[in-house]
Amino acid sequence: MTVQDLEVPAPKTVEAYDFRRPTTLAREHSRILEVGFETFARQWGTQLTAKVRVKSTVTTESVVMQTYDEYVSSLPSTTAMVLCVADRIPASSGKMVIQFPTASALGWVARMLGGHGDKAGLDRKFTPLEHALIKSLMDEALEDLSYSLGGLLEGNARVEAIQYNSQFAQAAATTDLMIVVAFTVRVGDSASDATLAIPADALLPQLGAVNPMASSANAAELMREQLGEVPLDVVVRLAPAAVTPAQILNLAVGDTLFLPHAEHEPFDVSVGGKNLAQAMAVRKGSRVAARIVATTPNPTEETHP
Repeated sequence: MTVQDLEVPAPKTVEAYDFRRPTTLAREHSRILEVGFETFARQWGTQLTAKVRVKSTVTTESVVMQTYDEYVSSLPSTTAMVLCVADRIPASSGKMVIQFPTASALGWVARMLGGHGDKAGLDRKFTPLEHALIKSLMDEALEDLSYSLGGLLEGNARVEAIQYNSQFAQAAATTDLMIVVAFTVRVGDSASDATLAIPADALLPQLGAVNPMASSANAAELMREQLGEVPLDVVVRLAPAAVTPAQILNLAVGDTLFLPHAEHEPFDVSVGGKNLAQAMAVRKGSRVAARIVATTPNPTEETHP
């Protein structure tokens, strides 16, 4: 037997535990937050794709709770830190922070203006035009964050300022606890690390008690209530058009499909393939929305004299 034949055990990873601050996220809380932030990552990636006109993805890497001092210590000394405030977060709890490399942000702006996105090594403050474009990106990202977290993040969030030195950005007291989320942002062929920090006091009260106990006496009622909260995909669609298999097989870029839907007719709103209502397209802020103008009677409902 040679030395090469012996299996060398894999090195064990040891993490330091601070007994002075044993506060950590409960597993149930962590899972709820992970789901919300994964939804935000998908929304943010879709928004970046639309703005920079190149395929972009955002991936959630970790969700932890740290003091603000620990969070800042993990960041580069020079970086873009977007400080955000929300209506329902008291000033004493601190501010939210969205952080990413300035070079990556300059690359996003360059693509938005029709240029090349490679700004590796470029590290400077934003010009007024770049500042305005980044602020617009972050305002829409905050809308996605509010949508993704739902009732966990109360109130409207907005950008307050952009700092470029992590040590000087006073978003919270050094000992304040923050929910810190790490992301990987990939725009085209370039990838960068980004973080989101939210004061723990703004999220933990909405998470509820860990492992709540509920009586099973009203199980049927609880199940009905739960089914009423299950998210469903709602489809807003035009009137369908009949085409031949030959047309489908020969589709090419630039082809035009004529639809029987009149320009001013409302769209069909359906769930699971069944039409429930009709709606007209409207705008709500920076998004397109559907305003219901008529509902379709439910054929399963019994008519009583």
